[in-house]
Amino acid sequence: MKIIESERARTVSFSKRKKTLFEDAKKFATQTGADVGVMLFSPGGKPCSYGSTSIEEIIENFLKVKLEDRQRDYVEGQSNGFEALEDLHKELQTCNEKEKKRVLMHKILHPGSEIPRDKHMEDQKLAMKLRVEKIKKETQNSILVEHLKFDLNVAPEPEGEEES
Repeated sequence: MKIIESERARTVSFSKRKKTLFEDAKKFATQTGADVGVMLFSPGGKPCSYGSTSIEEIIENFLKVKLEDRQRDYVEGQSNGFEALEDLHKELQTCNEKEKKRVLMHKILHPGSEIPRDKHMEDQKLAMKLRVEKIKKETQNSILVEHLKFDLNVAPEPEGEEES
C-alpha cells in the first residue's frame, strides 16, 4: 500500500473508508456486545470518532484497564526479579563457557601469542551488567514503595485520648 498522491482523491477515499470503518465497528459492537471505539483524524487534522457507547467512556475504561495492567505487571515484576536474575545467571554461564572455549582454541592454534579481546563478548557482558543494575534499581524502588505504603497506612493514636 502507498499513500494516494492526489489530495482530492485522498480526501474522497478517507470519507468513504471512514464510513465503512464506522459501519463495521457498529456491526462488531452489535454482534458481540463489546464496547467499540474508533478514533481517527482526517488528512486535514479534523478528529472523527465512533463509539458504541460514549467514546469518552470507552477511552476512560481503556486507560483504566491499561493502568491496572501496568500496575499488575509491576507487582508481578517484583516477584519476577529473581527469575530475571536466574535467567541472567544462565546467560552469563553460557557466555563464560564460550569465552573459555575461545581462549582454549586460541591457545591451541596460536601457542604463546597474546589472546585478543572479544569485543562482542565484552559488549554482551556490559549489557548483562546494565540489566542487573536495572533489576536491582526496580527491586529497590518496589521495596521503597511497599515501605511507603506501610508507613502511610499506619496512623498514630491521637494524644490525650485513653481507651475506656
